[in-house]
Amino acid sequence: HDGGTGASPVSSIRHAGGPWELGLAETHQTLVKNRLRDRITVQADGQMKTGRDLAIATLLGAEEWGVATAALIVEGCIMMRKCHLNTCPVGIATQNKDLRARYNGKPEHVVNFFKFLASELREIMAELGFRTVDEMVGRVDKLKVRENLSHWKQKNLDLSLILAQPEVQEGQDVIKTKEQDHAIDAQIDWKFLELAKPALENQTKVEGSFEIENINRSAGTILSNEISKIYKGEGLPEDTIKINLKGSAGQSFGAFTAAGLTLNLEGEANDYFGKGLSGAKLILKPHIESPYDPKENIIVGNVAFYGATSGEAYMRGIGGERFCVRNSGAKAVVEGIGDHGCEYMTGGIALVLGETGRNFAAGMSGGVAYIYDKNDTFKANCNMEMVEFDAIDEEDKETLNYLISRHKEYTGSDVAEEILADFDHALSKFVKVMPTDYKRVLLERKVEALQNTKEVTHG
Repeated sequence: HDGGTGASPVSSIRHAGGPWELGLAETHQTLVKNRLRDRITVQADGQMKTGRDLAIATLLGAEEWGVATAALIVEGCIMMRKCHLNTCPVGIATQNKDLRARYNGKPEHVVNFFKFLASELREIMAELGFRTVDEMVGRVDKLKVRENLSHWKQKNLDLSLILAQPEVQEGQDVIKTKEQDHAIDAQIDWKFLELAKPALENQTKVEGSFEIENINRSAGTILSNEISKIYKGEGLPEDTIKINLKGSAGQSFGAFTAAGLTLNLEGEANDYFGKGLSGAKLILKPHIESPYDPKENIIVGNVAFYGATSGEAYMRGIGGERFCVRNSGAKAVVEGIGDHGCEYMTGGIALVLGETGRNFAAGMSGGVAYIYDKNDTFKANCNMEMVEFDAIDEEDKETLNYLISRHKEYTGSDVAEEILADFDHALSKFVKVMPTDYKRVLLERKVEALQNTKEVTHG
């Protein structure tokens, strides 16, 4: 509605979303009624331009405000809505040096604007009798509907629900006064850290086994933080810390996990598996006594490898929707996925040894995807706006052989075994998905490298 990205299409600006006043009032009232308001900081935003906007937002229940569009205008933005095209004519949202030279905004302009906002808000607060913002939060009794509304669209509006005053129960506050307990002390990672002490101190290889439940979220993240604090982005050598797990892992299993850590899970995992993967190796396979056929059943939830940057993962079973969304460098092998696979992917490799859902590769601008299209169903599911199908070359053969062999070794996959048993024939069933611009850039780099080699040789 009022706010949103500067790159938003005109149709969205006119026809999508609702006023922030609706969402803010509903959020504040619901939190108060459920005795949760004192645990939450509520921030409102959506093209707030004046101190009056801030005052109304506060009276409706917000103790913080986001001011973005107006601050951009003060910097010199002229709302061309070209932010995503790198062609901003006033040099704000662009990496183009010539366009950036046009930028004439100053930090002082923004500082001055915020001083005006604060000054007007203070005037309104004084008029209403408030000394602090905290006193003002949720005081909808200080708001009233104008009586001089004659326009046919306005005069019949009923704002009573927006201006409703929820009952504040005894002992409750209408601003954030309590910190939440996220039960960090109960995380399974503290057990991992105890096991990993020799590896962290002198890179001694360690291995351990644990049971895991779906209340254990972000397993491996705290340990990876310790690895990165000591060994930085490089991490540890492969398989320095090997952790074997059995059970059902909670959300964000292996999130942001660092190089040198191997998490080997026998069971299943929820959404955001491998989110932000940063060099670790993740292995997922069904429980050894599981009666179901892995290649026909889901083993991992939605949005696996969201924003992954490096590392490897092997999953014996089907993944959910948005597999490898925004992946920029990880290599992931799975035996089938849901809709929107490889969405906005910018790097890395996605190898799907089975069928995909619809809208595959939407917004995919980098990386490579290989699909084992045994039943010739994939091409109808691929979004061809930014990608093309490419021939499998010798380099691809080596990559596929390496990843599928590792997949078989780590997970015992019968799909991988079947492919490797007649690899040359199976290659004819693979579809290589390559982003068009990414392919062009790679070719340009190869040509440039060859020219540099020739110059060095002649020199």
